[in-house]
Amino acid sequence: MDLRQLRYFAQIAESGNVSRAAEVLRIAQPSLSQQMRNLEDELGVELLFRHARGVTPTELGLKFYDHARRILQEAERAKEVVRSLATSPSGRISVGLPTSACRGLSLPLHRAMSEALPNINLHIVEAMSGTLDEWIQSGRLDAALLYDHKAFEHVAWTEMMIEDLMFVVPAAHTLAAKREIGFRHVFQQALPVVLPGRPNVLRAVIDQLAARYEVTPTATDCESLPAIAELVRAQAFATIMPHFALAAEIERGEVVAIPIKDPTPSWRLSVVVSQRTLNPRGSEAVAKVLASVIGDLVEHSVWRARLKPTDRPASTRIRI
Repeated sequence: MDLRQLRYFAQIAESGNVSRAAEVLRIAQPSLSQQMRNLEDELGVELLFRHARGVTPTELGLKFYDHARRILQEAERAKEVVRSLATSPSGRISVGLPTSACRGLSLPLHRAMSEALPNINLHIVEAMSGTLDEWIQSGRLDAALLYDHKAFEHVAWTEMMIEDLMFVVPAAHTLAAKREIGFRHVFQQALPVVLPGRPNVLRAVIDQLAARYEVTPTATDCESLPAIAELVRAQAFATIMPHFALAAEIERGEVVAIPIKDPTPSWRLSVVVSQRTLNPRGSEAVAKVLASVIGDLVEHSVWRARLKPTDRPASTRIRI
């Protein structure tokens, strides 16, 4: 059994027809059929059920297909590793961006990538920070931007900045005239608060601060940033978010972000690289561009945060 047979079998399983698979693979149908018979003889099982309309994988065939696809994908990724070391950074790099940053960061990141790393095929994945953390540890993501990241064995990281959370209210509401609001008073307003549900990182920051200052953070749960923005625009709720998450709505004058004081909730943002990536050169190059884009946005006040110079040992940092 070799990779060629695995590729042939996978294509037949996906096509559902040997003739159609032979056309895609550009080989003669009798030769393809013989390859499959040889594979089944070697394994001692029937992988394909032949019928008048074509072929269908048997139960064992479906299990074999799952393994074959994973093996073929790993073989392709192994090629990318070697190519990335021999040439300029290239290949497909998956970058995870948290929901609160994805809207504002995707376009400038794509623009910077097209200029700095044209041979990289960037794949952006948007998810909650906790999910991104799990995926970066397992190697499902190559790099990511994470909030309040904790050190893990399979991740190299650089802490980028500190970002304050703000009280966001409808622009037409009387609360919008406030220049600041105390943390204790956020949940005492007539306007109810909507927040991402637990165990979201933002909710954890609020809950921990509330417990420390004996505040009861009553809030409606909502896991969708666009839905939260719509609820606030409609004057049904207020929310707690970083300025950057709702920058478009703030710029259009639909909502107002009010600084929270005594204390000010905040979180730290880190650019991380999975040490299980199969394209370490490409991943570190993308992380460098991501960090540069974030730095530019902060320095030009597009992203309201405080850049944090790192003093961590080089062994725990990505090289950016």
